[in-house]
Amino acid sequence: MWIQLKEIMAKGQPVAIRESLNGEALLKGRKDILSAGPIVTDLEAKPASDVVEVTGRVSVELEFGCSRCLTPFKQTLNIPFREIFTSKPEVEAQASEDENEIIHLVREDKVELNPYIEENIQLELPLAPVCREDCKGLCPECGTNRNERECGCKNERIDPRLAGLADFFNS
Repeated sequence: MWIQLKEIMAKGQPVAIRESLNGEALLKGRKDILSAGPIVTDLEAKPASDVVEVTGRVSVELEFGCSRCLTPFKQTLNIPFREIFTSKPEVEAQASEDENEIIHLVREDKVELNPYIEENIQLELPLAPVCREDCKGLCPECGTNRNERECGCKNERIDPRLAGLADFFNS
C-alpha cells in the first residue's frame, strides 16, 4: 500500500485509504500465531504544513495458542494508527527535538505503508496470549487441561529449602 506525498499535499484534502492486506504474508515467521486473517485498514492521509499525517485504525483477526492451556483461540486486534511523513529535512530535524513526536523523513515522493502497519501490529501483539483471563492452564503433573476437568493431582509445591520445616510442626 503506497501513498504519494506530493499528490496529497497538492490536493490539500484528506485522502481515505481503505484496503485489505494479506495477513499471512505480513506476519509470517511468527511461531505463536497459528493463522492470520486479512489486515483491514481504515486510514486517512491528511496534509498539514510540510507533513502528511496518516491516522486511523488497523484491524486483524489472529489465531493464537493459549500460553496456559495450549488451546487455539481467535482474537481480533483493533489498533490505532498514526504516522507522520515529510520530505523536508528541516521539518524532521525540528521534530527530533520534540521527543514525543516522530516524523519520518522520506527521500522519495511515495511511501510504502506496509512496514509501518506491520510494526504497529507487532507492537500490539500480546506477550503471552491467553484464551481467557481465568484460564487455569495444564496440570504440571499429568498434563490435563484444568479448564475442562479437575485431575485430582496434588499440586502443592513446597520449596525444597523449607521442606524440613514441615516436619517441625508435626512433632
